[in-house]
Amino acid sequence: MGTVSARLSEDMEAELESYLDAEGVDRSTAVRQLLAEQLSTWREERAVEQVIRGEITLSAAAEVAGVDVWTLAALVRDREQSWVDSEGIEADIESFDA
Repeated sequence: MGTVSARLSEDMEAELESYLDAEGVDRSTAVRQLLAEQLSTWREERAVEQVIRGEITLSAAAEVAGVDVWTLAALVRDREQSWVDSEGIEADIESFDA
């Protein structure tokens, strides 16, 4: 397991201390939890953006994000974006037939 070191502002350190107290975890566990949560959010946002730009299909984006297709479709819908085009539909259908 790798090691990460970071300098925190006083405000961020105080907020981290509040998190530690509220969650009842040690500093290392808290940082791992928060980083894992943010990386998951980042993967989802990246996948949604790729779908909206038409770079990848919905099913491929779900794989990138590490979620199921329906969850990713809901994330796209929540952004009030349309991602459906005829090429995308065909590619998704072909991926289900494989």
